Amino acid sequence: MLNVAVIMGRLVADPELRHTQNDVAVTSFRVAVDRSYARQGTERQTDFIDVVAWRQTAEFVCRYFTKGQMIAVNGSIQTRNYEDRQGNKRTAVEIVASDVSFTGSKRESGGGPYDSAPPPPKAPVFSEPAPAYSSGSHEDFEEILTDDDLPF
Repeated sequence: MLNVAVIMGRLVADPELRHTQNDVAVTSFRVAVDRSYARQGTERQTDFIDVVAWRQTAEFVCRYFTKGQMIAVNGSIQTRNYEDRQGNKRTAVEIVASDVSFTGSKRESGGGPYDSAPPPPKAPVFSEPAPAYSSGSHEDFEEILTDDDLPF
């Protein structure tokens, strides 16, 4: 059996971190995902998909993501039944996130704490070009093992 869900879209609201009675971090958020097709003459439709993240994933989402920001979510689809306040039976369908990722550019994301990180170090510049080994010949190599030396 296989239960894998991957979505990419924009956060509908700022995620809020909560904790269970056992102090486990959890957040629920909704992602707006445009459908990949539209009928001719109509606007593209958007699906609003509920996502739940637990523990470190929940903390990561709440720390680095805000409303309107692009997010990619990898997880599994889960359903659960519950009773609402009026006593009606309801079913919730949501993605339980196992991994979330940034998508889009930094400028598009609207900044955040990760923007203040130092830039990655630049690659060293060498004044001499690397030696070209393609000009060598096969006589420059020595055979190490023969068929008699192999253990099998």
